[in-house]
Amino acid sequence: MQNYFIAGTDSGVGKTYVTCALLRDICAAGIDAMGYKPVACGARSEARDIREAAGRCSYSLESINPVYLRTQAEPIMAAELEHAVISRSALVEGYEKLASAHQLVLVDGTGGWETPLAPGLSMADVAQALALPVILVADNRPGAASAVLLTLRAIRSRGLSCAGVVLNHIGEEWSTASVTNARVIHELTGLPILAEFIHGQDYIDATEILV
Repeated sequence: MQNYFIAGTDSGVGKTYVTCALLRDICAAGIDAMGYKPVACGARSEARDIREAAGRCSYSLESINPVYLRTQAEPIMAAELEHAVISRSALVEGYEKLASAHQLVLVDGTGGWETPLAPGLSMADVAQALALPVILVADNRPGAASAVLLTLRAIRSRGLSCAGVVLNHIGEEWSTASVTNARVIHELTGLPILAEFIHGQDYIDATEILV
């Protein structure tokens, strides 16, 4: 099976939530899978969620999340405040170690596509270095189509392919946009809508997505 980079149109759209749902399903099918969170700021809860979803509670957080910064801020500023260094080579090396040990690895990006990590380095640079197909997660709300189109353009400008879009309905209320976003995005991009998460859904048929 193919490894993927899970990107988001913005922070807080549910990248880790989707990553964990995919991991739970694929691991339940007997596939040796793991998630990778290159950079985390403020808390390490997302790395813990990934570890739990993969059913490997004894796995070290450092191998899943090599760069952890306690400051809740953009990584570039958190690293400066904590006198830490974020390097592309180290993040790529962390991925390669997991990829060599498991059948499948899902890389859970940090923040939006161009989240700044260090001077001259963004999360998009890391995604480009990994050269993985991208699964794009968007909050299923008004404005989702625009956010997907802008992020997709940036993804393709890096020479990367996008396997499809996951719409994650974060809020409880539905709007006309929430109901029609899937059709609009598919028609405008030609990309498949891989899944539509309703509010509170924590399961997904990963075998239909991770091919």
